Amino acid sequence: MSSHSLSGRLQSWSFRRQVGKVLLHILLLSLVVMFMTPLVWMLSTSLKKNGEVFITPIQWLPSDPQWQNYREIFEILPLTSFIKNTVYVTILATLGNTVSSLIVAYSLSRLRWKGREAVFAVLMATMMLPGIVVLVPQFIMFFHVGWMDTFYPLIIPNWFGNSFYIFMLRQFMRGLPLELDEAARIDGANSFRILWQLIFPACKPAVTAVMIFAGMFHYNNFMGPLLYLSSNEKFTLPLGLYWYQGRYGNFWHLVMAASTVSVVPLIVLFFTAQRHFVQGFTFSGMGGR
Repeated sequence: MSSHSLSGRLQSWSFRRQVGKVLLHILLLSLVVMFMTPLVWMLSTSLKKNGEVFITPIQWLPSDPQWQNYREIFEILPLTSFIKNTVYVTILATLGNTVSSLIVAYSLSRLRWKGREAVFAVLMATMMLPGIVVLVPQFIMFFHVGWMDTFYPLIIPNWFGNSFYIFMLRQFMRGLPLELDEAARIDGANSFRILWQLIFPACKPAVTAVMIFAGMFHYNNFMGPLLYLSSNEKFTLPLGLYWYQGRYGNFWHLVMAASTVSVVPLIVLFFTAQRHFVQGFTFSGMGGR
């Protein structure tokens, strides 16, 4: 093959590669615009007067931003109470998911006991069971134990593990050498000390991913509070916003202002923990022997 022909092929390959990169960037930018449009419209609407919400063509930048909309939603809506309830439930439920799933995953990956693989198989089978199927049995159970209109149904069950989080942590732990455990046992460490001082520090990326997953789920959880909470002062943010929309549905500028306030913590969480989230989620799928 002549040098001229080889040079031509390299130039053609380089050109196709550059075109591919350009097309990929165009696709990614299109997706960014598509997903950002509702968020931008929500923020824009939250700063408008009520009569400017549905004017056509859409006015993306309010001519006279109404910053008092954010003050007004705290005056006509117990938003502070909703935020406190959401933070309370989210922290305790996320902590329960993390601690219980970490302990179970440690047992299923690092300890040897009869029937371990069978238990893990049953645990994985529960992931194929739609959550909506168990809502009625859970509701009946919590009703009979007197937990209605309390935070207990939203917190206590999360202290008994979650199959998906257990799977993530187990896969990560299986990638750690067993020699760590054996050396610690020779030095006299028991299982809980090994978990706390050796396994947990090594699993921080996966644990962080579990905490982010669980925190976002409990923060945005709507079905649970809708089923078990009936007092307005106990509403969480998703249920409180739904109640507010039903009561003040004609005041979309205030509804969007309240929605913006509820979204801000998730945006902050995403930008502050993005690296840990991606690292933990990626490494969890790479473990195993």
